[in-house]
Amino acid sequence: MSDFEYPDALHYTAEHEWVRIDGDIVRVGITAFAQDALGDIVYVTLPDDGTEVQAGGVCGEVESTKSVSDVFSPVTGVVTARNPALDGTPELVNSDPYGEGWMFEVRVADPSAIDGLLSSDDYRAQLA
Repeated sequence: MSDFEYPDALHYTAEHEWVRIDGDIVRVGITAFAQDALGDIVYVTLPDDGTEVQAGGVCGEVESTKSVSDVFSPVTGVVTARNPALDGTPELVNSDPYGEGWMFEVRVADPSAIDGLLSSDDYRAQLA
């Protein structure tokens, strides 16, 4: 697990999502640990723009050669964008989980909800 990168600038959830904050918009993806555990990702289902999501609620799926796993929203809010590149190249989640493999963006209903997410150190500790 120590082989994986967990950028300090991001926040994390116990369900292995990462969050990058840009004002009241957060960009969401799954962590290097999660993509590795899933194996080769072959299909991603994401919420559409305008979809209301609830913190901790299922809002998508990641299908790999091993299994199908739920994607959880780390915050409550409204989806403002989804990554269209994943429709044709879902393997970006494997090759670049913190960059081109991002999944969706949410306008956060309550910005203080970010305070409840894990730091990179907290996330690493959870994995240990």
